[in-house]
Amino acid sequence: MRYTLIGGDGTVSFAASPTLLAELVAACAHDPRTVPDLLGLVESHAQRTVEYVRSGLAVFDEHNAYGEFEHIHAALRNPAGKQEPVFRVVDEVTRAASLEPVRWGLVVFNLRQRRIIQIQNTYAEVHRHGYVPTFPDEHSSKPQRVYHLPDSWQIVP
Repeated sequence: MRYTLIGGDGTVSFAASPTLLAELVAACAHDPRTVPDLLGLVESHAQRTVEYVRSGLAVFDEHNAYGEFEHIHAALRNPAGKQEPVFRVVDEVTRAASLEPVRWGLVVFNLRQRRIIQIQNTYAEVHRHGYVPTFPDEHSSKPQRVYHLPDSWQIVP
C-alpha cells in the first residue's frame, strides 16, 4: 500500500505493508504535526518500517540534492517488479507518483489539515475508533491497542 504523509515539514511517500495503516491512524490520535512526529509515534510498534522509511529518506536526500531530481525520476520509472522507493514530493513527477496506488491502495495522511484520505483502500476501511492488532511476529503482552481519533480529524472515503 502507498502511504503519502503531508506534514508541516513537507510530504513523504512510500510503499509498505497494509498492516501499517492502523498504526498510522492510531498515531494520528496523538495529533502529530510533522512527518518525523508521526513516524516517532509508530516507531515502537513498527520499528522495521520506520527504519526503512528513514533510511529511504536519507538515500533520497543524498541522491537528490540541490534541485537535481534525475535519480528519483529514474527510480520511479523502474519496472513494477522492483521495490518502490521512499521519496519526498519535490516536483510534479514525484507528486504524481505519490498519488499512485500500490497493491492494496493509497491512503494520504494530511497532518496539517488533520485529514485521512482513502483514495483507494482495498485492505481495511479507516474508522474514527478502532484497534491496532498485534501480529504473530510482534512481541507484545496485549493482543491489540485501542485508539480514538479526535473529532478534529476528518476521514475522507
